Amino acid sequence: MKVALIGVGQAGGKVTERLTRFDAEMEFNAVQGALAINSARADLQGLEFVETVLIGQDRVNGHGVGGDNELGAEVMASDVDEVLTALDGHVTSRAEAIWVVAGLGGGTGSGGAPALVHHLTRIYDVPVYALGILPGRNEGALYQANAGRSLKTLVREADATLLIDNDAWHEQGESVEGAFETINAKIAQRVGLLLAAGEAIEGVGESVVDSSEVINTLRSGGIAALGYASAVAAEDSAENITTVLSVARQALLTGTSLPDATEADSALLVIAGAPDRISRKGVEKARRWLEDETTSMQVRGGDFPLESDRLAALVLLGGTERSDRIGEFMERARQAQNEREPASVDRAELFTDDRLEDLF
Repeated sequence: MKVALIGVGQAGGKVTERLTRFDAEMEFNAVQGALAINSARADLQGLEFVETVLIGQDRVNGHGVGGDNELGAEVMASDVDEVLTALDGHVTSRAEAIWVVAGLGGGTGSGGAPALVHHLTRIYDVPVYALGILPGRNEGALYQANAGRSLKTLVREADATLLIDNDAWHEQGESVEGAFETINAKIAQRVGLLLAAGEAIEGVGESVVDSSEVINTLRSGGIAALGYASAVAAEDSAENITTVLSVARQALLTGTSLPDATEADSALLVIAGAPDRISRKGVEKARRWLEDETTSMQVRGGDFPLESDRLAALVLLGGTERSDRIGEFMERARQAQNEREPASVDRAELFTDDRLEDLF
């Protein structure tokens, strides 16, 4: 899938750079252009693989919006013409989709990303997807409330929103800084492999996945999730029936970006590895299992030919907003917003005035 990447905010910029670097190192050539946007000058420094744009200079003078995502939305809206000009040459005629990447808990990313998506969907004919990163449970009330409002607005504006839960892909016992590095690296690998589906790669698979499979899986809109798992494979494909089925199960049940999100409107199963090691019988069994587990009749499947002694499974879920994980997060965001309200506010009004409804 040929894509343009736009990172908004600190986390969005870092993830966009990691994705761009991973794509270049693997020589997938899926990323056609990459841009990082921020209102804090310091957060753009050190980004070497992407071009950068500083917004909101007349409002915050390069110092950021201080976690205020309403201000983040305002500075993006006021400087959107400058951003669109910077996108010239990044969104080429070859681009099949635009991905806007942001952490949803801060200020510039959580506010600016929905505002930018709002404009992009009105200008470009290709799908505009969001890749949003949810704050972990141990992050503060401001981040939870910001992410709740940002997510509701993103889901409305984007063609689909792929969610990464910060609690999903980090190692236990890591420092905060180490956890973010681990999460960013895993996002780059997993999302990078998904975007590379159908690109120029080694080997010829029996049923190679292309970009239309990804687009059709995300066509229902709403919230999407991505799972991944891998295992060492035998040289003979006949010995890998169980391996294929096992990595597919692990990808959905223990390796998704939204833990416990298994029910979906649609799904895509991609088995990556050397073509002569991929078991066709195993792929078909895994696809049927995925249909049962997701309760979806729209389950696509295919190969990703890749020279490796391992087999990996990518599971993309479309339309997962009914999952308990999303419900739990939105309730946490509402409670966080209530906690941040002044004591003089009539609590009864909070049930009729949904403070998480929209950013703009």
